Amino acid sequence: MESSVVAETDRTVGIKTKAHFMGKVVKISLAGAVLDIGTGTPAVIHISQLVSPTNEAIKRVEDVLQVGQEVEVWVKKVREDHVELTMLKPLDLEWRDIKKGMTVKGKVVRLEKFGAFVEIGAERPGLVHISEMAHGYVRTPGDVVKEDDEVEAQVLDVNRRKKQIKLSIKALIPEPVKVEEPVRQVEAFQPKEKTVRKPKKAPRRRNQEGGEESVELLANLSDKQQTVEAEPTAMEIAIREAMERAKSRKQAAEDKSRKAKSVSPEQEDILSRTLVNKPKSA
Repeated sequence: MESSVVAETDRTVGIKTKAHFMGKVVKISLAGAVLDIGTGTPAVIHISQLVSPTNEAIKRVEDVLQVGQEVEVWVKKVREDHVELTMLKPLDLEWRDIKKGMTVKGKVVRLEKFGAFVEIGAERPGLVHISEMAHGYVRTPGDVVKEDDEVEAQVLDVNRRKKQIKLSIKALIPEPVKVEEPVRQVEAFQPKEKTVRKPKKAPRRRNQEGGEESVELLANLSDKQQTVEAEPTAMEIAIREAMERAKSRKQAAEDKSRKAKSVSPEQEDILSRTLVNKPKSA
């Protein structure tokens, strides 16, 4: 009795969850079907784990499976005496399997202005932000990756509640070494010695009498002879004209005053008698 139990248990040894098989349908029931996966282990599949080719709701097992049909299945759970199967392809990475800092491989499935989405086999694709694509400046994600490209990235953060996986490509790329230019040695500044130039001696000329006179004296004499009065400006001209007009008015007033003072009292008396004795016209 004990040997038969051990034999039944050994049937599931070596079969792991998510293992892939091609199973043959041997029996159909209302709840599901029994399949032969080639290991001698009883394998069953529930109706909830069936997949319709048209993605419609499955009401009967016969709508999807027929006896003798071969289908692609995966191991969902391993029991002591049988294996539970599913036609739904399991995720390569469950949320509990995704850890910060781990390296994953995937395919670029969509490009956006802010980054690229990478299918890594999890429930949701991971996002590689544009700032995590390369060490240098990236103008657009399309400059680094294209759709369907296979990439390798590092997990930066996982948020199961928000269904977010943040990835980085540049984290796995060595940062380029910056080549520093050699520092040029700057020589200490030394002021140049000022050279004092000796004044040149003025050339000497001989006059008619054979004597020498300095060119400097000739230059001074020439400057005095060629000195020309600077032309007055417009403002100076206007000021001068105003002064001339004021001077003329003042002169006219003085002349009038002198003329009035030049009439003597006798002349005034004669003038007044003349006006009084002047005959009236007829």
